[in-house]
Amino acid sequence: MLRGNPDVNHVHFLPRGELRALGAPTSLLPWLKKSGQIHPDLALDFQGSLRSVLIAKISGAKEIYGMSNAFAGATWFYDRVAQVNRRSHPVERYLRLAECAGATVGESLRCSVPSGDPLPRFDAHPPFVLLHPFARGQDKSLSNKVIEEFCQSLAPTRVVVVGQSHRRMHTPENCIDLTRQTSLLQLLWLVRVAKFVVSVESGPMHIAAAVTPNLLSIHSWTDPHRVGPYNPDAWVWKHGQLSRVAELETAKIRKRGRRFRRKDVESVVELIRPRVPIDPMVA
Repeated sequence: MLRGNPDVNHVHFLPRGELRALGAPTSLLPWLKKSGQIHPDLALDFQGSLRSVLIAKISGAKEIYGMSNAFAGATWFYDRVAQVNRRSHPVERYLRLAECAGATVGESLRCSVPSGDPLPRFDAHPPFVLLHPFARGQDKSLSNKVIEEFCQSLAPTRVVVVGQSHRRMHTPENCIDLTRQTSLLQLLWLVRVAKFVVSVESGPMHIAAAVTPNLLSIHSWTDPHRVGPYNPDAWVWKHGQLSRVAELETAKIRKRGRRFRRKDVESVVELIRPRVPIDPMVA
């Protein structure tokens, strides 16, 4: 839990996606005017880029706090700098910035995540596995063949595929393709009601980590120590090896990455199968 500083009445957070959060129009001048109307007592720059620190300055914040791993020029604008380990997990760095602003970090961390919006004409029963196979970055997304193999291997259990992709996929009968058909709140609802979530390393994966321990995060090239799910009970896949997040400090995981292949599906299905009951009506 975080307890705030009573001396600060208005705090403005500057995370990724700040432009969208402000509802900024595409033309620059109206957006600058909107940003300049905020005038917070304190701006916390969690991104540490030149863009985010300029947003803080334009907002008219009385003070700006940031982290020591920020873009070199950004630190010149900070009134206070939180010293962080650039190799630690981002959440750990964000907590140090919160402490720098006067917050008290307790033993447990609670994420206030909305319940989400149910999808129209979608029944949460029978139980299903949620698959998010798409991500930005070269070779991070799962191939169509891997997606098809994953669905077929879990049959008759339903597999719901979500994410943003223009691919055309030939999905098996037990697969429901909802790509490009869900809002963020609908995706969150699916994460909550799914019996298990499998996702490549991405934003939706981190949302899932805040909601459920029944998660497997697939890391092709990224380091699960640094950017994996911030949930000790979640699972990660790296170079053919499955590990719980709580075991990452002692697990001997190869640093060299590779893509998730069809031959890797079997071990993942073996992990999921005991955790997702098969509805007798579809067996």
